[in-house]
Amino acid sequence: MTIKDLKPSGIWNYFHEITQIPRPSKKEEKIIAYLLEFAKKHNLQAKKDDAGNVLITKPATKGKENLPTVILQGHVDMVCEKNSGTKHDFDNDPIETYIDGDWLKAKGTTLGADNGIGVAAALTILGSDTIEHGKLECLFTVDEETGLTGAYALGKDFLTGDVLINLDTEEEGEIYIGCAGGKITTVTFTYKKEEVPANYFWFKVQVNGLNGGHSGAEIHKGLGNANKILNRYLWELNKKQDLVLAQIDGGNLHNAIAREAYAIAGVPYSKKEDVIVELNTLVPQIEGELKAVDPNVKMTVSSTDTPAFVIDKETTGNLLNAIYACPHGVLAMSHEIPDLVETSTNLASIKMKEGNTIVITTSQRSSTNSLKDDAGNIVNAVFTLAKAEVVHSAGYPGWKPNPDSKVLAVAKKAYESLYGKEPEIMAIHAGLECGLFLEKYPHLDMISCGPTIRNAHSPEEQIEIPSVAKWWPFLLEVLKNIPAK
Repeated sequence: MTIKDLKPSGIWNYFHEITQIPRPSKKEEKIIAYLLEFAKKHNLQAKKDDAGNVLITKPATKGKENLPTVILQGHVDMVCEKNSGTKHDFDNDPIETYIDGDWLKAKGTTLGADNGIGVAAALTILGSDTIEHGKLECLFTVDEETGLTGAYALGKDFLTGDVLINLDTEEEGEIYIGCAGGKITTVTFTYKKEEVPANYFWFKVQVNGLNGGHSGAEIHKGLGNANKILNRYLWELNKKQDLVLAQIDGGNLHNAIAREAYAIAGVPYSKKEDVIVELNTLVPQIEGELKAVDPNVKMTVSSTDTPAFVIDKETTGNLLNAIYACPHGVLAMSHEIPDLVETSTNLASIKMKEGNTIVITTSQRSSTNSLKDDAGNIVNAVFTLAKAEVVHSAGYPGWKPNPDSKVLAVAKKAYESLYGKEPEIMAIHAGLECGLFLEKYPHLDMISCGPTIRNAHSPEEQIEIPSVAKWWPFLLEVLKNIPAK
């Protein structure tokens, strides 16, 4: 069985087409062209703004002309992550999918169900002659994953709808009515290149095998962070030996928990055995700490060639101390909504850049704007003490829940009528574009829903096939029963 054999066939066929189109964030030209060609093929009105956002409009079906205009919204870009041994060019290669029981997965890469399945659902409705609905505006935004720039750039006159259904959440049976806001805090260390000391043993230490995951939706799971684990080893070794650091690299995206990291370092040749002793001490500890959430964590050391230079000792010490002190994970839980993470921070990536710099990217989230800023200030303080330069992004707003939402009432009733039980009404710690939409269109009545997706933003991303078969009729039932104006 392949993806083309799955039911409901319409949505899966469109999702397959989407997987064949490369669409990294900030490189969405091919999927934009696909959408505009789709509109032309189906004789639908379409427009594109300067940012690349596409809006396709479809008239109401017969008998539904008195319903308010509904905006169906999803983002077209995808997180591009792959396993270290996987050969894949995200700019040119299609995603290779396969079925594993009840789950659709990708071969060694992210799947792009976030948010390709939402885009596929909107296209299925736009292309259908039998689905009942009022007037539709299907909004396809760009660059959601690396900065929400499409939603930021959206003009205040681009949409005319009254109700917005965001198709970018990841648990069937849950309806979201709020989300966290977020910001990025970027740290830069400037180091001096120093000559390589003589009579040193050079080694490469690597951390891999971690699940990684979404730094908002999965931050509460306590997943291992490769950057923190790597630094823990280097910090311990530096405390005991005359360690010198030549290279360090870990993580990739600000909204993903780091899965892999490595460093090249050296110790006096007489202390060579301590490199393995420290590894053998730390590995069982890490395995024990993460056995319930990251059972496949691996940490290895191998000898390597002598590097061209090393980082000066002062910067090395400041870097290792600051990374150790920098918080990662949940900072506070919500007082209003049970089991909701209120505030968190993610130590996302460490990269050596041009100009003798080491750039560390972190991201903070909170459903309370003041605490979002406070979390950023905590990170700022840690790295300022370590003599690094710290810059905060402008951030994006959260979406305050509206329990009196009319579309929410329709959605609850639709789910109960289909499945004989109430859906869960939730707020999500992940960032959605809804907060930005609400800033520009404060009249909007909004909900967010989607099928079940696991391990988004990692090569372990997978979508539950039966959940799509439940979510799809629910979405159509909501569209059919939007209250008249």
